[in-house]
Amino acid sequence: MKCITFNELREIKDKLPDGSMQLIADKTGLPVETVRNYFGGHNYIDGTSCGHNIQQGGIGGGFVELGDTKILDMALEIIRKSEKE
Repeated sequence: MKCITFNELREIKDKLPDGSMQLIADKTGLPVETVRNYFGGHNYIDGTSCGHNIQQGGIGGGFVELGDTKILDMALEIIRKSEKE
């Protein structure tokens, strides 16, 4: 389990290059809306929750407990690779 602020999670999402959500979805076999929900989206018709718990609050927009960091790890790797290019 990993705990980060909601604002940190959104910053990571904002740093992702175009097409990254679809790339992560393809690699994990999840619907793209589920990947977007992981980063704070709210489309639960086309996507589902991703095993995290958001505790809203003032500090950093609240805290997010991530039970599975696979999507986060993939996103950070994509960002690292894009910054090297």
